[in-house]
Amino acid sequence: MKIAVDAMGGDFAPENVISGVKLALEKLPKDITIVLVGPEELIKAQLKDHNISSPQLEIMHAEEVIEMGENPTKAFSQKPQSSISVGYKLLKSKSVEAFCSAGNTGAMLVGAMFTIKPIEGVFRPAIASFMPKETLGFGVILDVGANADVKPDVLNQFAILGSIYAEHVLKINNPKVGLMNIGEEEKKGNLVCQATFPILQDNPQINFIGNIEGRDAFNDKADVIVCDGFTGNILIKMGESLYDLLKSRNFLDPFFENFNYEAVGGSPILGVNGNVIVGHGISSPEAIKNMILQAEQMAKADIYHKIYEAFNGNA
Repeated sequence: MKIAVDAMGGDFAPENVISGVKLALEKLPKDITIVLVGPEELIKAQLKDHNISSPQLEIMHAEEVIEMGENPTKAFSQKPQSSISVGYKLLKSKSVEAFCSAGNTGAMLVGAMFTIKPIEGVFRPAIASFMPKETLGFGVILDVGANADVKPDVLNQFAILGSIYAEHVLKINNPKVGLMNIGEEEKKGNLVCQATFPILQDNPQINFIGNIEGRDAFNDKADVIVCDGFTGNILIKMGESLYDLLKSRNFLDPFFENFNYEAVGGSPILGVNGNVIVGHGISSPEAIKNMILQAEQMAKADIYHKIYEAFNGNA
């Protein structure tokens, strides 16, 4: 198995990326290769500085970089030799089984949509994230930013995407799906939530348990939380701020440690023809390591093929 990593992705690249790769190599099986994508000479210099030499490493030269502040669509089209563009080309050609980057999130989304493209039948691919649970595990929440406004049929698909990920990557049997709302009753919420409820209720592909409220985000009532990207992004950012506040007050607890963005390393883009993970722009070496390990789990679970089968049958 090969996993492509954008060596130039993130505010502190390539230093943090190379350091994270070093940590990942200590955890990965020997049959997995990391393909570092970026300027070859710069990557070689970084590997030398970090005293890294491994048969599990390859370099794919990419001479351009999409900076964090650039317009995603414009930059992706104007920089075909960027590390993000080249990474997606590797994924499209099946030269690698996964691609991850802590670079420009918008460019990662554009690349997913225009290079590997959405899976047939998927209306709107979603960015998923992970909600810490009181039992010290994680649940899936989607969308968390790719789709601020959605229709009921899109939320229904998010429920399927999240369920597949929860079952095959997080290993949750028959994951429970909850629709984030302002009340538990069926007729609660805005028009979109009210219209979505019966669709989820009638969907045989998911284990829908009804509406959930904000107070249920961290308990085990639902393993998969479905919401629009506007709501999901607010929930995730609030969780990150809680961690920062507690840490600044020297409060240590295993549950709240899981709010640290480093714990999972990145957010998968679900519903596209390939395994893709987007990391936080400020990703530390620990976050990069966990992003790579998550990419390995996604690839081993063959997650995007399972999503294809859910939307198109076994053909």
